[in-house]
Formats: sequence, C-alpha cells, structure tokens
Amino acid sequence: MPIVARVDPKSVFSPEEWNHLTSRSSWRGMWLVAHAWGTILGAIALVALWPNPLTWLIAVMIVGTRQLGLAVLMHEAAHGGLHANRMINEWVGQWLCAVPVGADLASYRSYHLQHHKFTQQPEDPDLSLSAPFPITTESYARKAVRDLTGQTFVKQRLPLFRSLFRRGETNEEVSHESFVSSGADKMLRFLAVSATMFVLFWLAGAGIWYGAVWLLAMATWLSLVTRIRNIAEHACTSTGEDPFSHARTTLANPIERLLIAPYWVNYHAEHHLFMYLPCYHLPEAHRLLVEKGLIKRMEVRPGYIDVMRLATSRPL
Repeated sequence: MPIVARVDPKSVFSPEEWNHLTSRSSWRGMWLVAHAWGTILGAIALVALWPNPLTWLIAVMIVGTRQLGLAVLMHEAAHGGLHANRMINEWVGQWLCAVPVGADLASYRSYHLQHHKFTQQPEDPDLSLSAPFPITTESYARKAVRDLTGQTFVKQRLPLFRSLFRRGETNEEVSHESFVSSGADKMLRFLAVSATMFVLFWLAGAGIWYGAVWLLAMATWLSLVTRIRNIAEHACTSTGEDPFSHARTTLANPIERLLIAPYWVNYHAEHHLFMYLPCYHLPEAHRLLVEKGLIKRMEVRPGYIDVMRLATSRPL
C-alpha cells in the first residue's frame, strides 16, 4: 500500500498561524512532565493523609490516568516536542516518562512513526487495535473486566519478565534474539526504576502506597484508560484516502480530561494531520480547523461515552 496522503499545512493555515502552531517551548514541555509527577504525588499524598476507600479509589484513578499521561509525554518526546535540546528531550522522555511505565522511547518512536506513515492501512502496526470494531457491548465488558482485574497487565508484562531468563539462550532466529534482548533490557530498566521509586516512597513513609496505589493503578486503571484511548483514536474511522478521516478527535469534558484523556491526547485527528505540532497547540489547531470549515471532513465526537456507544454498536 502507498504511504497515506499528507496535508500541506500551507494550504490550511496562514504563515502566521502555522508559525504559532509549530512554536515549541522547552519550559512548557518540562512543566508538563513536572505536572504529571506532581499530580501523581498529590494523589498519593491525599490517600496517605486521609486513608479511606474513597480517597484510595480517587488516587488509583488519578495516578493511573497520569501514568497514561507519562506515556503521552513519551509520545511527545518521540516527536521531539518536550525540549529543544535533543539530549534533554531524549533523557526526560526515556527516564522520566517511558521507563517508569515500562516503555522504551527509542523502540516506541520507530513503531509509532510507522503508524503515522501507514495510518489505517494494512501496514499500520496499530491496525489490530481498531480493525475489530465495532464490537458487542458484552465483548467490551469482558475486556474491561480483564483490564480492571489485572489480567491485561499480566498478559502484557509477563513475556517481558520471562525474557530476563532467556537472555543467554541460543536461538536460531536472529529476530527473536533481538526481541528477547530488547524485552529483557526494557524489563531491567523498569525493575530498576521501580525499585528506586519504592525506596523513595519508603523513605517518605508511604511505602505501602507504592503498591496499593502506583502499582495497582498501573495494573488496573491504566490498562482500562489505555484501551479507551486506543478505541477513541481510530476505531470505526475511515480506511479511505482522505487523511482528514483516519483518526478521531473526542471533545473531552473536564472529568474526562482528569480521568481518561490527559495532555490533549483527545485531539488525535489534529495530531495525525500535523504530527509535529506540540500537544499544547492541538486545541488551537482544532479551533482554526473549525473556523475554516474543515472540521466537516473530520471524525469528531462530543465525548467518550458517545465514542464507546459507537464502538460497541455491533449487535449480538
């Protein structure tokens, strides 16, 4: 299949508009990373100071969403958007965003740029995330239960953990050897950072909340909101030639931004159209596209409930 068509920004925006949309602030990028970690620490402090089922539940949901936020900021670093200095962008994107949630910036960048190159085409590495939709409500409910009970987390992380014990094994297929080595290295970094975080939590007198909030959020709420985000971005969108129709923007309300869609990740159509815009300029890009009448060509939904209704509309 050919590479998906690209939109010439000069045909959409004035030079002044485009210069503003593409302007990047290193300080703002660093502030977003600080905001993510500050929110995580604030949520854990909430339950540590007032431990009860309600504050614990709130903390787990907020921390899980900010863990997704760290993945979103890793994505920003993959596009070079966190800091103008490449070394700082790579270090922060890797060690403060990717590794704490079990990801790797370099491997993610390679994978993700293929997704942009072949969006919604057979070569798209993310096509399996959107192709099955719509599904039935019952099918989605089973998936959500697996997410919230930690089954999805175990299924995704167990192969990486097992790879730690296969590093020295002889294997005839070089590609598989590379996978084992990469998976093992990723897991080693994740375990090292996790151990460091546990020590810091313990020294702060909140060791129990490392497991009861941080790890539990990663094993449950993060899996669910990652699934919802994946569905919202491309499920039930077009596989045709018009690049305006390959991704979806969801107009998240404040609660959805707090618990599902951090750091403007909901403006996914705008990101696919102009992928090097920093995330904090995506709302402005959306506003301009509305003013220019181009929003009619795009898939835009008023909220995540509406998206999920569409994605689970398949009859039994």
